[in-house]
Amino acid sequence: MDTYALLWAATMNAGTVLALASLGLLINEKAGVVNLGAEGMMLCAAIAGFATVVHTGSDTLGFLAGMGAGALMAAVFGVLVIWLSTNQYATGLALSLFGSGFSAFVGVNYVQAKLPERMHFDIPVLGDMPVLGVALFRHHPLVYGAIALMLGLMYFLYRTRAGLVLRSVGESPESAHALGYPVRRIRLWAVIAGGALCGLSGAYISIVYTPLWVEGMIAGKGWIALALTTFATWRPARVLLGAYLFGGVTMLQFHLQTTGVDIPTQFLSMLPYVATIVVLALISRNPKWLRVNMPASIGKPFVPN
Repeated sequence: MDTYALLWAATMNAGTVLALASLGLLINEKAGVVNLGAEGMMLCAAIAGFATVVHTGSDTLGFLAGMGAGALMAAVFGVLVIWLSTNQYATGLALSLFGSGFSAFVGVNYVQAKLPERMHFDIPVLGDMPVLGVALFRHHPLVYGAIALMLGLMYFLYRTRAGLVLRSVGESPESAHALGYPVRRIRLWAVIAGGALCGLSGAYISIVYTPLWVEGMIAGKGWIALALTTFATWRPARVLLGAYLFGGVTMLQFHLQTTGVDIPTQFLSMLPYVATIVVLALISRNPKWLRVNMPASIGKPFVPN
């Protein structure tokens, strides 16, 4: 039972990385913007957060630096695609490639750097429970923060006027503009908010998940997070569940290796990406279902008359 408790704890930890980034990308797509630059933003945020903690010793400042790096890159992306009407997909890919190269350049001097001693988190009383304590109550606060973010985003999107306006911009920007809403500004703020969450996810990786810096350490998690929004059919609760599912698949490879399963490590490392392809292929078999749930103007530029 302790082994399964540890596996579930690792699943929640890995799922938090994907959940934070995916919820940020969900906000973008609800506003009608597709940002393929998540991988690059997360890499730049990872080195920004890691370097900040190395020099200041403050995890809080590290998370803020990561969010700032993600938000800044997203703002540049937003100006290009929203005001200059550049192609969203090409611009996102360019952002991802830029982030990969820039983070590698900046991070050269931090490869051997070490963070201050990491704190261990434990909810009093609950953390001492057998099995459940290890599985559920000894996590970093951001693990619970991802759950709270999902609940808050559900409330915002479906229970508030601002959420309704955001969704209307993604569904019919022309109608929202006709009603007097500043479509471009709303999209820009949605993109910046999404970038900040991707940045928080990247900083979480380098500060908490694997407290170190190596080139390319995001290792495709930004692309998996992007796929998760489609997998979840743009629903926050399904994003969180999907993040835990893919987090579990990621951790399963390590669990199988430690139990001595005679499978080449290369095949085990492929598991999260194979699962992503299989899930997307299954979802794509029902395009009508996707069209019903997908924001109608996603990926389409808007130029006010």
